[in-house]
Amino acid sequence: KFFIIGVTVLVVAVPEGLPLAVTISLAFSVKKMMKDNNLVRHLDACETMGNATAICSDKTGTLTTNRMTVVRIYIEGITHNAVPTATHISTTTLDLLIHSIAINTAYTSKILPAERGGALPRQVGNKTECALLGLVWGLGGDWGAARERTPEERLHKVYTFNSVRKAMATVVRLPDRSFRLYCKGAPEILLSKCCSVLGAGGERRSLRGGEREALVKEVVEPMAGDGLRTICVAFRDLPGRPEPDWENEDSVVSRMVCVCVVGIEDPVRPEVPAAIRSCQRAGITVRMVTGDNVVTARAIAGKCGILPPTGNFLCLEGKEFNRRIRNQRGEIEQERLDKVWPRLRVLARSSPTDKHTLVKGMIDSSVGERREVVAVTGDGTNDGPALKMADVGFAMGIAGTDVAKEASDIILTDDNFSSIVRAVLWGRNVYDNIGKFLQFQLTVNAVAVTVAFTGACVTQDSPLKAVQMLWVNLIMDTFASLALATEPPSPSLLLREPYGRNTALISATMKRNILGHALYQLLAIFTLLFAGEQMFDIDSGRNAPLHAPASRHYTIVFNTFVLM
Repeated sequence: KFFIIGVTVLVVAVPEGLPLAVTISLAFSVKKMMKDNNLVRHLDACETMGNATAICSDKTGTLTTNRMTVVRIYIEGITHNAVPTATHISTTTLDLLIHSIAINTAYTSKILPAERGGALPRQVGNKTECALLGLVWGLGGDWGAARERTPEERLHKVYTFNSVRKAMATVVRLPDRSFRLYCKGAPEILLSKCCSVLGAGGERRSLRGGEREALVKEVVEPMAGDGLRTICVAFRDLPGRPEPDWENEDSVVSRMVCVCVVGIEDPVRPEVPAAIRSCQRAGITVRMVTGDNVVTARAIAGKCGILPPTGNFLCLEGKEFNRRIRNQRGEIEQERLDKVWPRLRVLARSSPTDKHTLVKGMIDSSVGERREVVAVTGDGTNDGPALKMADVGFAMGIAGTDVAKEASDIILTDDNFSSIVRAVLWGRNVYDNIGKFLQFQLTVNAVAVTVAFTGACVTQDSPLKAVQMLWVNLIMDTFASLALATEPPSPSLLLREPYGRNTALISATMKRNILGHALYQLLAIFTLLFAGEQMFDIDSGRNAPLHAPASRHYTIVFNTFVLM
C-alpha cells in the first residue's frame, strides 16, 4: 500500500503534462500562424520569435510593395518628373534606350496583360527590370519585338548582376560584325565608367572634369533623396576585329556612353509604418539592410519610421560599415562592431556577407544587459548563411529562392513585414500559455503531494487515494493543457518588453501565485481533513480500517480539492 502511495506521489509530483502542453501550444499556434501568412518550418522558432529583440529586414518587397514604376528620368540633358512622350526624345536615343532595356534584362522578366478588367498589368520576374520594361511601353516602344530580333541564344556575352559589380551587362553582335555592350546598374558606379553622355538630338557629349560628380549630385542624389531607386542605362560600341578579351571585364565594361538615369518608385506598404511602431512599442529594434543607394534607403527608412528624425542613429553604406568594424589586417573585431551596431538603423549598398557579419556580431555581442535575439529576412541564395546564423530566419515565399527557404525557420507567404509582427504576437502568446499551464500544474502538484505526504505521516493513510490522484493528473494533463495552451493572443502582448534570452521560465510573479494558491488550498483541505467530521456531523475517515470502503469524510476532502 505504501509502495503504491509512493509511486502515485512520484507521478503527481512530476509535471509530465508539460511536454504535451508545449507541443499542443506550438502546434496550435503554427496552424493559426498559417492564416497570418507565416509558414513555420521549425516549431521552436515560433516561441523564439516571441522574445526577439532585433529584426534585420530587407527593403524591397518586405517594407515596400515591390510594384515598381519609373516616375522620373534624366535623358538628353533634361530631368523629366514623369515619363515623357516619345516626341520629346530623339529617334537615336529612343532606339538605344529600347534596345538597352529589352536586351539587357532577363528574358524571363516581362509585363503581361491584366487578368481582369481594371487591374494593373502583371509584372513577372525581376520587379526592377519590369519597371524598365514599363518605361519602354510608356514611350511607345515594343520590347518584345526587340527580343524577337535578338533571341537569347544570340547574346554573345552576359555579365550577370551580382552584389559586387552592382550592374548587369550584355554584349550583342551587330549586322556590321562589330559588338555593342548594353549595361545597366547603380549610377554612382556606372557613371564612373562612362566617358560621355547622350545630349540633345542623341549626340554624344564628353564628360569632362567634375561633370560626373555634378551628375551624381544634381541628378542621382535628388532622386534618391525622394526615396527612388536609381538606375543608370549605358552602352558602348566595340570593334569586331580584333575581338575584345571578354574575360577582362574591367577593360570591356568601361568608356561607356550614358543613355539615361531613371528613378524608380517602390511605394512603402501602407501597413508597414504601423507595424514598425508596434515593434518599437514591444521593445524590438528594426533595422533595414538593403542593396539600395544610402540616400534612397535613408528616405524609405524615414517614411517607415525606422530612422527617427531626431536621435544619434547611424545610416551606413557597406564600405563604411566594413571600414569601421575591421582592423588594419582586414579582420573583424567584436569590440569595433559593438561600437557600431547599437546605433545602426540602416545598412545600404550592403552585400549578403555584410548582413551575415552584422547578425553574427549582434548575437555574439555582450553589450547591454541581455543578449540580442535576432530575426532576419532574406530572399536570395546568398542570404542563406545569415538566415542560418539568425535566431529566427524569415524567407520570402514569393520572391525567395529555394536555398533561402531551406535555410529559414519561417516562410512569409506574402513577403510582408506586418506578418513578422504577427509572428512576434503568436510567439509571446506561446510563451505565456506555457507559463499559465506550468503555474496551474505546479500549484495542483504541490497541494496533492503535500496532502498525500502529510496525511500518510499523521493518519497512516493518504486522504487522496492513488486512483484519485491519477485521475486528477489525467484530467489536468489533457483538458487543462488544451484549455490553457490554445488561448488566443491579446494585442496587449505587444505592449511589453521581450523577456530576454536568459529569463527564468518561472518568474517571481508565478512563484508568488503558486505559493499563494497552494497555501489557500492546503488551508481549506487540512481544515476539512482534521475538523470536517465536526463541521458536517459525519464519521471521521481518519480512523477507518485499512481496507474499509470510501468514507463520506474523505470524499468531501477529494471533491473540495478537485473543485479548487
